[in-house]
Amino acid sequence: MSKLLRQSFLLLLVMTVVTGLIYPLAVTGVAQLIFPRQANGSLVVKDGRPVGSALIGQSFTDPKYFWGRPSATTPMADNGMASGGSNLGPSNPALTAAIKQRIDALHNADPGNHAPVPVDLVTASGSGLDPQISPAAAQYQLARVARLRGLPVARVQSLVREYTSGRQLGVLGEPRVNVLELNLALDALR
Repeated sequence: MSKLLRQSFLLLLVMTVVTGLIYPLAVTGVAQLIFPRQANGSLVVKDGRPVGSALIGQSFTDPKYFWGRPSATTPMADNGMASGGSNLGPSNPALTAAIKQRIDALHNADPGNHAPVPVDLVTASGSGLDPQISPAAAQYQLARVARLRGLPVARVQSLVREYTSGRQLGVLGEPRVNVLELNLALDALR
């Protein structure tokens, strides 16, 4: 019996060292060598300081910025630990009220815009942390941002095109615009 306990304890110790120390250190080392930017969180750096991640959406509410997809983590916006959907179904009055409130905020920020509001500007994703919006959502906001920044619409449009990523491998996913990177590029125009 004591031999069996000794063997069990030794196996536990070996597996703890292998799976708890050696394996994580090896994977981290390989990731740092092959994909250092991704392994460090895909940080977006401005003036030598990290200002966010290209993988996690941030809340922009000033009308001179492009707004991202709403977060289901609100009121704890930009909180990756609170990631998750709202679990509100399409017939839930709370979801309808939230969407109406978001549409009203968009109309208040740009009263002259009577175009249909793209769905990704008023509905949160499953994670609530999407860093991108659709090109249609960027197009919807383009005139407002250009007007409030005193920039030609064509110049802002070219920035939107520059920060639009296509489908992965040409077929996977949808085209998308990274909101943080686009807004930083707009700030850099000054």
